[in-house]
Amino acid sequence: MRHFIWNRFIRFVDIISQPHTYNTHMSRLITVSAMAAATVLSLIYHRINPAGTANIALIYILTVILISYHTDKYRYGILAAICSVFFINLFTYPFFVFNFAVSGYPLTFLFMYFISILTSATTFRLKEQARRIKDDEDLIMEAEKEKLRANLLRAVSHDLRTPLTSIIGASSSYLDNEETLSAEEKRRLVSQISEDADWLLHMVENLLSVTRITDSGANTLKKNPEVMEEVLLDAISTIRKRYPSMQIHMSLPDELLIVPMDPLLIKQVIMNLLENAYFHAHSQKPVECFLRSSAESASVHIRDYGIGIPKEHTDDIFDAAPSSPSSASDTRKGMGIGLSICKAIINAHGGSIHAISHPDGAEFYFTLPKEELHHESDGQNSRH
Repeated sequence: MRHFIWNRFIRFVDIISQPHTYNTHMSRLITVSAMAAATVLSLIYHRINPAGTANIALIYILTVILISYHTDKYRYGILAAICSVFFINLFTYPFFVFNFAVSGYPLTFLFMYFISILTSATTFRLKEQARRIKDDEDLIMEAEKEKLRANLLRAVSHDLRTPLTSIIGASSSYLDNEETLSAEEKRRLVSQISEDADWLLHMVENLLSVTRITDSGANTLKKNPEVMEEVLLDAISTIRKRYPSMQIHMSLPDELLIVPMDPLLIKQVIMNLLENAYFHAHSQKPVECFLRSSAESASVHIRDYGIGIPKEHTDDIFDAAPSSPSSASDTRKGMGIGLSICKAIINAHGGSIHAISHPDGAEFYFTLPKEELHHESDGQNSRH
């Protein structure tokens, strides 16, 4: 007998664990519980104010709205609407008796019936519309991710192949001519291999970052309030160690800028933009880095004094397409992947990134919102 009961219990658990069955049971439970709660509340209100039939009708209409919104089928809202009309009859004179012969009540019955049905249908349709909008937004987001992946693959075929080709060529030259090469020539080949290997490592780190963003999305970013100046200083310090010959001038505002962000990812954006200025802009003057702030956002600007950006490329420069090198030095290092990673990271933070030309070169800047910090400060003020 105990074994039989246990088997029945396991079978019951398996049945209600199925998604469709589980939703059905939950919808029924919500419907019964909500109607019971509305009836208890109506009884309490009727004892306080026996003449408040209109308010009791509002209680049941609100209950119909809640049931229609929180259940997964149209029929539960309709059933709740029909039951509500009969329950309202109990709280009209003569009380607690089903009496449809009272003068004018049939019209009131039909009126309440159609109101309840319309309320249920409208609520269910609004819920379905919200669900479809969410599904469309998810599809658009997924399409953006697929577009970014496709662009990255096209960029990888160019921007990863050229450094690898250079490494293979330099290493082959060294091995084939080891005895005839001078010490200076050997050092030059090894330096070239080391430089290209470092570039490949940095590019792989970029790819891993954008993969994490596209797979997870903005909702999983670990954003904490960070001091923007510290992140900028950290990025510039790293760049100066990596490229000692690069000259950078920095300008900081008097106020302390605190912005919600993932500091490692934002540091990577700044480093990518600085590397872009170093390798591609051929700046004749030191690169300028400065911060700007408004009530709603903070922005980081990186201005170079080099070749600038052609007008036809200002709109698509952040797309991960193979770059068109402007000189021989660019043939080894394309900028398509680095700038596309910048765009992906900034978009995941809810910000925006732009590129503009000025008479003496180009300027890249990105903006991050302060909105989350405003909400937190408002909440703290309200608690005080």
